[in-house]
Amino acid sequence: MKRLFAILVLAGCLGAIWMATMLFMQVSPPQTMVTIKPGTTTRQMAKELESAGVIRSAFAFRALNVLEGRRTLKAGDYLFDRPANALEVYDRLARGDVISVAVVIPEGYNVWEIASALEQAHLCSRDEFLRVARDEAALVTDMDPGAKSLEGYLFPDTYHLMHSQSAKDIAATMVQRFRKEATSLGLTGNPELRRLVVLASIVEKETSAPDERALVAGVFENRLSKGIALATDPSVIYAALLAGKYDGVIHQSDLERDSAYNTYRYPGLPPGPIANPGRAALDAAMHPAKTDFLYFVANNHGGHNFSRTLDEHNRNVNAYRTGLSKGRR
Repeated sequence: MKRLFAILVLAGCLGAIWMATMLFMQVSPPQTMVTIKPGTTTRQMAKELESAGVIRSAFAFRALNVLEGRRTLKAGDYLFDRPANALEVYDRLARGDVISVAVVIPEGYNVWEIASALEQAHLCSRDEFLRVARDEAALVTDMDPGAKSLEGYLFPDTYHLMHSQSAKDIAATMVQRFRKEATSLGLTGNPELRRLVVLASIVEKETSAPDERALVAGVFENRLSKGIALATDPSVIYAALLAGKYDGVIHQSDLERDSAYNTYRYPGLPPGPIANPGRAALDAAMHPAKTDFLYFVANNHGGHNFSRTLDEHNRNVNAYRTGLSKGRR
């Protein structure tokens, strides 16, 4: 009996030494990133960390989790680039000390541009995000029952995203950001939300000048009320993008394209947003300037000249073209 007891004590001591070695001895892995996906079990996490050379023993890591009261270990992307022991690794996962990728989505980006930005950041493929933007309209149908895609509701901002996030997760994050801004603007619940987002998307593409947005929105409201076609180039470009025919230049064939987004051929607003507007453009669409302007054209100085009559507008157009010609000399 004494011999058995001694063997058990020795085994316990050896086990304790082994456990201490596995938990306290540092590992110096080569710089590596481990992605823990949502829903991953502790057993799976431990196995992935061991396989990546971040910890010495998956078993010891799981035992530590039991001793720690089975704390919640968070999903995400973890970069391991310096020596650490299993306790330090465990604490990082418990804190959610993840790395993220900063992605800037400027105001006025459309879904193709957003998809390209995400692909360049190596977060998802362009085609994958475009598929989500097209097929996951249910993310916004409570706000806009007529939505056919997420265009217009992917709010422009700087996002800190993780490789563990799916394309749908990323889109949902952007939609949630739209909801927050829409709520603060008093747009949520507005029966004209869709119309205002469409108008804001055109305003966003037409001008980036803060003092012009409300004026541009006012011009479009005036044209809509009088049944005058909006004749806005950004909508023509969007129609060409939908057709897969845009090459960076507007051609006569684009102006003649039979598309509901072609606001030269069809009066009224296009059937959906043509870009993703920011807060200022949304506010301008909600509060257009009270004006009698019906036209505007670029003025060669970063802004626009506004006019009330077609004759005045034509003079402004000629002045713009003359300015372009002088600039090329």
